Amino acid sequence: MSNLDIGAAIACVLLAGATLAFVFRVRLDVADAMPHRTRLDQLMDRRDAIYENLRDLRFEYRAGKFSESDYEETKRSLEIEAARVLAEMDSLTGSTPTPATRRAASEKGSHA
Repeated sequence: MSNLDIGAAIACVLLAGATLAFVFRVRLDVADAMPHRTRLDQLMDRRDAIYENLRDLRFEYRAGKFSESDYEETKRSLEIEAARVLAEMDSLTGSTPTPATRRAASEKGSHA
């Protein structure tokens, strides 16, 4: 075996050792074990999307893309969904839903 072969073998062993040390010395952070998005985060995103849909709906209605009946039906559906999301957010945070939110959330079944 030549000196070049011995040097290459030593370099391979050192590289393998360094790689194993790097891989197995990684320490998990506390945040790695936690879910990245909570249910409240998801609900807040959904609430924001509903509000954006309501703004878009209003704009498109004013632009003449919806009839009044279609606009009112879609608007009512989005408002009920928003109330449901807000009520669930309230229950997660321990807040008391407003009477209007409870009433609109309870209408979900009659319009779904």
